Amino acid sequence: MGSDPITELETELADFWRRGRIRTRDRTHAIDPRLDPSCYPLLTVLYRNDSLGMSELVTRLALDKSTVTRQIDALVRVDLVERHPDPADARARRVSLTADGRRRVDAVVAAAVADWRTRLSQWDPEDIRTLTTLLRRLSDASD
Repeated sequence: MGSDPITELETELADFWRRGRIRTRDRTHAIDPRLDPSCYPLLTVLYRNDSLGMSELVTRLALDKSTVTRQIDALVRVDLVERHPDPADARARRVSLTADGRRRVDAVVAAAVADWRTRLSQWDPEDIRTLTTLLRRLSDASD
């Protein structure tokens, strides 16, 4: 590998993202083997929020409305999410995890956190905080 730090970063990030896609696929299939891995980000956004409207989901996921609608439809079919009226706007609908959806995503998130704890068990906690800060900065710079 060369000495250019940006080239090295690109190489490491490409490999990290490849492995991340594999983890996303495995986590999605642990929730429900019928799901496409592209649904995982939607599930995790809903997991971190009680319910969201369609425009909020489209913005947070940076996806087209039709794509988000198809993903929601797929998740409704397997009883992981539900649509319900928006109390602030009778014309709008909100989306939230069902109780079973929350239970399944919670189990996968708990397993993911346990996996990271194992992988990073030899790291100094301050190094983990630094990595988190740097990843947040990188993510913010990508927006």
